[in-house]
Amino acid sequence: MQEEGDFDQARQLLGAAMQNEETKDQANTWYVAGLVGYQQKVQAERAQMAGSLLDQDQVGQAIMESYDYWMKADELAMTPTLDKKGREVVDTKTRNSIVKKISEYYEKQDFVKYGIHLNEQRDFRGAYFVFLRHLGIPDLPMMQDEAIQAKMPRDTTYHQYEYYAALFAIQAQMHNEAIAILERLKDGETEPISVHQFLYQEYLELKDTANFVRVLQDAIDRFPQEPWFLQNLINHYIFSGQEQAAIDYLQRAIEREPNVAQYHLIKANLDANQGNDEAALAGYDRAIELDPNMADAIAGKGRVYYNKAVKMNEDAAYIQDQKAYKAALAEMNEMFKKSLPFFEKAHEMAPDNRDFMITLKTLYYRFNMEDKYNEIQDKLNN
Repeated sequence: MQEEGDFDQARQLLGAAMQNEETKDQANTWYVAGLVGYQQKVQAERAQMAGSLLDQDQVGQAIMESYDYWMKADELAMTPTLDKKGREVVDTKTRNSIVKKISEYYEKQDFVKYGIHLNEQRDFRGAYFVFLRHLGIPDLPMMQDEAIQAKMPRDTTYHQYEYYAALFAIQAQMHNEAIAILERLKDGETEPISVHQFLYQEYLELKDTANFVRVLQDAIDRFPQEPWFLQNLINHYIFSGQEQAAIDYLQRAIEREPNVAQYHLIKANLDANQGNDEAALAGYDRAIELDPNMADAIAGKGRVYYNKAVKMNEDAAYIQDQKAYKAALAEMNEMFKKSLPFFEKAHEMAPDNRDFMITLKTLYYRFNMEDKYNEIQDKLNN
């Protein structure tokens, strides 16, 4: 077995050969140089089996080095030279040896292991490039033999590694690189929801409005039961001053998927924001019909009545006639009372929702419900 110190000596000798005018253009020089890193990996793995701790950094750097040398060796091997009879020939023997070694790296997932290690060390950029090396092996010209390709299918595992590479690129702030992978994955079955979410976020990071809207619209069509995409598209329309466009898009979504409770909830919220109270109440009712446990829809109905009461209170301030003023206040109080049971039910269903509790606190104070006021105040304080 080769001793560890011999690897440094071997590299020095081969370094000289790679600079030598007589040997630097010989494929075998670079192939042998690659064997140094390969043998270092093999020795480290044997030592690990015997109980030694594997130095993943050393092994990873060794396989990266050997790969680079073999790429150079293959380039030289496939460069035609003239034989003694003047015919052009290539060095298929060296190429076949390289194919065997790199195929072994692929099958044993050596680059994947190193990439995972780099990710754990938070070297996300390094992890991305190492995973890219693994993923690129099946596309190498030397690997295009039918029998070799059969052993390198673009299967579920391959696409999962593409997904990991995209995550590394995202963490490394390599937005264009992440987008390139995510665009390839988005129509497949590998983490499709997460792929669309990350793709949207990457385009958003680049302020590429046209593309992030496209991704959201595609995702809404493909995943109608995932309200995250619709909510983000609606938010975009709202914050860009296109609230009616948001309502119109929701209406089309509802016509296509009429039984998605979240669609009706979001549209009802938008209708309420625009003062379309009847449309909002109808939307909340439909959402509750589809999902009786939807606390947000129940609170939404209460909010419509609560906001009506607030508006009635504002309008009452301008009434000069005392009798009419008292009547307006009585009507306003009835509207506040109408909102109360909806917030109580929503709070019962979602006891940790602070918005529900804050509104209940206001209502309990208004109606002198001291015990319930103190109870909700304690919850808010804690």
